[in-house]
Amino acid sequence: MSATAVHSLWTTAAAGTDSISKIPAPKIEYGQLSPTLIVVGAAIVGVLIEAFVPRRSRYYAQVFVSAVALCAAFAAVVALAADGYGTTKAHIAAMGAIAVDGPSLFLQGTILLAGLVGLFTFAERRLDPEAHGNRVDSFAAQAASVPGSDSEKAAVKAGFTTTEVFPLLLFAIAGMLVFPSANDLLTLFVALEVFSLPLYLLCALARRKRLMSQEAAVKYFLLGAFASAFTLFGIALLYGYAGSVSYARIAQVVDGTVTNVDPALADTMGNDALLLVGGAMIVMGLLFKVGAVPFHMWTPDVYQGAPTPVTGFMAAATKVAAFGALLRLLYVVLPGLRWDWRPVMWAVAIVTMLGGAIVAITQTDIKRLLAYSSIAHAGFILAGVIATSKDGVSSVLFYLGAYSFVTIGAFAVVTLVRDAGGEATHLSKWAGLGRRSPLVAAVFAVFLLAFAGIPLTSGFAGKFAVFKAAAEGGAAPLVVVGVISSAVAAFFYIRVIVLMFFSEPRPEGPTVAVPSPLTMTAIGLGVVVTLVLGVAPQYFLDLASQAGVFVR
Repeated sequence: MSATAVHSLWTTAAAGTDSISKIPAPKIEYGQLSPTLIVVGAAIVGVLIEAFVPRRSRYYAQVFVSAVALCAAFAAVVALAADGYGTTKAHIAAMGAIAVDGPSLFLQGTILLAGLVGLFTFAERRLDPEAHGNRVDSFAAQAASVPGSDSEKAAVKAGFTTTEVFPLLLFAIAGMLVFPSANDLLTLFVALEVFSLPLYLLCALARRKRLMSQEAAVKYFLLGAFASAFTLFGIALLYGYAGSVSYARIAQVVDGTVTNVDPALADTMGNDALLLVGGAMIVMGLLFKVGAVPFHMWTPDVYQGAPTPVTGFMAAATKVAAFGALLRLLYVVLPGLRWDWRPVMWAVAIVTMLGGAIVAITQTDIKRLLAYSSIAHAGFILAGVIATSKDGVSSVLFYLGAYSFVTIGAFAVVTLVRDAGGEATHLSKWAGLGRRSPLVAAVFAVFLLAFAGIPLTSGFAGKFAVFKAAAEGGAAPLVVVGVISSAVAAFFYIRVIVLMFFSEPRPEGPTVAVPSPLTMTAIGLGVVVTLVLGVAPQYFLDLASQAGVFVR
């Protein structure tokens, strides 16, 4: 074949492709995605700081960059909400991948504030006595060194610190920001991985009790990988059912309002077995992240083993992100399946509320106690999810916002009570704490009362909103179970308060460390939010109800 003939073939082929179609360039609304982009950008800057900034300046640079980024991202969320993207201008951005609407902005704001408060506890360096003239934080000096080895001792002596926790925190927050606003299943899965992987690492980095911390991280990683695999399998099945991963398209196929069907997909499309199994698997992966009762086994071990600042951040922010994604999945993708998923969710909510509350009574470790209490709270929030009404969404949003501050505050208080081996988490050591340091005990008592849902705390306002929505949504028996489990839960919260204030302090008991302003700010914010949302919740309830509509 001559060269000219080949050349003419090329030109005719090129001319032919021209007439078919050009590949469309993606249309990305950078302004509306700015909260996530700011956090991702700062995380990448944090990685560069680790590479190029000298070791002694890294901590300050990282804390500064992280704090500025989280504040800027929160400002971006507020600006978007003020601009009407939560209400009138709500729409689907990034070519159908991300929803910018009320719930996503509300939850993103909550996650960013929780991340900022969590950042303060991460940056705390005054709780442990100085080692070799260097201030130490809650994280291992050198995560790669074997616990108890010479290299670990050398790292402590040299004053190394794991400043990588700050970019990891930012990557986790970035994934959490995308998770509740994802509008197709692949974005959902990518966001799930982006926020899970940094958390697996953060759980393994405790300075004290390193083996326990590494064990917690391995448990979390194995179970989390398992749950992610279930989610991915469910995504594959739903794709087979609807021929698309987009939420809107799947919802259309579920409702039967779909118009144009690809002939290649016509055979499997609308096969209900694929829909039911796929939907169940995705919901299962989300319930794992939330810590609801058949999928809760990781929660107590991980919360106990992880460094306490990480536990506080994880308990608050992961719940917010996962409930946001669960709400969007059930309300946007599967509303046509309501009769199928509601009875299952009823069962899950009931066993979660009762299981969390009853098992918590037997706990002797404060972090495990708070872990089981967080499982019970997941059950209470599920009651709001089951309501399937606008009030249900807004009550869940309010509860998540209130709960996250109480949780981070409570775990921040746990970091203060210390003995020679680090944090004194065994309950017997908390006896008489109210006489030794009344202020810390009083603050912790406020958080415990909020967890119990006593009036004039944010916990009461949140529970009342969720239970009211559930009752109006026809789930009155669920409310009865919820009130009973609240009463059971109140028993063990109040037992801790009695232990702190009415027991004799032990002579060899723990001391309360004096924290830097960072942890004081975290705890102070927790107390203020708890009391403000308890005494005057109306403004925030209105805010949540304005934000309670998903864009379809």
